[in-house]
Amino acid sequence: MTVRSRIIGTGSYIPELVQPNENFSSQRFYTAEQELIDKPAEEVTSKFQAITGIKSRRYAKEEYNTSDLGYFAAKAAIEDSGIDPETIDQIIFAHNFGDIRKHTMQTDAVPSLAARVKHRLEIANPNCIAYDLLFGCPGWVQGLIQIDSFFKAGTAKVALVISGETLSRALDAFDRDSMIFADGAGACILKSEEGDSGILATKAASYTLHESDYLFLGKSNFPESDPRIRYIKMHGRKVYEFALRYVPQAMKDCLDKANVGIDEVSKIFIHQANEKLDEGVIKRFYRLYGIKNVPKNIMPMSVHELGNSSVATVPTLLDRVWKGKLEGHSLKKGDIILLASVGAGMNINAVCYKI
Repeated sequence: MTVRSRIIGTGSYIPELVQPNENFSSQRFYTAEQELIDKPAEEVTSKFQAITGIKSRRYAKEEYNTSDLGYFAAKAAIEDSGIDPETIDQIIFAHNFGDIRKHTMQTDAVPSLAARVKHRLEIANPNCIAYDLLFGCPGWVQGLIQIDSFFKAGTAKVALVISGETLSRALDAFDRDSMIFADGAGACILKSEEGDSGILATKAASYTLHESDYLFLGKSNFPESDPRIRYIKMHGRKVYEFALRYVPQAMKDCLDKANVGIDEVSKIFIHQANEKLDEGVIKRFYRLYGIKNVPKNIMPMSVHELGNSSVATVPTLLDRVWKGKLEGHSLKKGDIILLASVGAGMNINAVCYKI
């Protein structure tokens, strides 16, 4: 019987602080050229919502850092799986900025966030290797791909893959794009087991020749800001066009590799970047199969209320559907799902998984 990488537990942490679009009503926004956008903030936020679908997002409490959010999600995943934490062979923590304490802009990733979580979980086993993964928004999905390779090599049997981000600490409040970003964390326990369920196929690619600076750290849009302080920035149009061009094909390559037909897919969990982008990717994906009409209810979404929490969007969304916490969506044994993401690098990836 085939040995596969199977998810045996999931967990997530969604911050309690809700930041609705209305909270930006008094904010002044500037262009990348540091010119004031001479429009009412309500008009800017209204257009933003029409494009992204985002009505609100979640921010972490002041006392919590990214590693804290990751720990909460990891603990939930371990409890869901029922395993002894001492049996975990590897812990991967996917993030972008490490811990950023509130009211600072200095990133802190020494020791690694994975090491910090392992410490808080009180795992004594020195053979449990803890390390971080930097792969942009697709980081958590890439963690699954990496662990799948370790399992196939026979060097690990149980793994904890975590993702977390507090983008609210790295955004430029004077940049319209900042309204996209949010905080959150997700995790899962993977186990190498015999059976027909688990990871069926994977696909990953990095485009860096012309695309490496589509997301980057840059100065604030505010004219009087300190140019030495850097914030998360992106060339939104370029990111949008890149995703539409490359993500659908990567998803198809993954399904082809798994010998799975498009009609066999029950759900597609795609990185919650923004509504129009995700809908555009799904439409182009189905068109690769000559299908014009996307099946209803195929793509769960959380971006409307939770915003874009980068590496955390796919695992938090999966956790909610896995546990029946997202209205209108559920999973059952035998379902085939597709996980896909795109982000800084520019990196893309996809995982075909059988429940």
